[in-house]
Amino acid sequence: MTPGAIRFHPARTYLTLAAVALGLGVFSGWWARAWLPAAIPAALFVATAGLALWLATRPVIEVSEEGLRIGGEFVPWRDIKRVDQTGWIAPLVAYLTLTGKKRIRLIYPGETVHSNRLLRLIQQHATQALINGVPHRQIFGDTSPSSAVQPAQQRPRLLREEDEADVERLYHKLRTAGRLDPEK
Repeated sequence: MTPGAIRFHPARTYLTLAAVALGLGVFSGWWARAWLPAAIPAALFVATAGLALWLATRPVIEVSEEGLRIGGEFVPWRDIKRVDQTGWIAPLVAYLTLTGKKRIRLIYPGETVHSNRLLRLIQQHATQALINGVPHRQIFGDTSPSSAVQPAQQRPRLLREEDEADVERLYHKLRTAGRLDPEK
């Protein structure tokens, strides 16, 4: 584990779904011995259990300042050239195009909140990438260190120093009075 990294684990609901689907598949299979049409839901439940188990055993994804770690594979941020979302959020499915035209399908079976956070972190850290075909700087602005530090602009003076002192004196006098209009 990288120090300071944010870890994204698969949601536990997929493991529960796999167990329930497998139980229903076995039950439907048992009924299929007496009534053959019950074999159809049995096969569908077993297939669902297999898919849910596969999603539950996806590797942990780590996001750090250096890069993205998907299981044992490490991808530095500078190597990501394109981040493309699909319509899938839970589970999250996104495509990362790396240097050398290598393409990774990122599948994260997490809750919607965690999926959105992971996608946002990837898009923010991949500063040299196109995000769904749009350059990173158009979405997030220029994040280079040179543009982050800008000198504060001095405001133009509207009043002379003597007039500012009079305004301050009148303001404090009004504040101590507690109201702006005189009593009637």
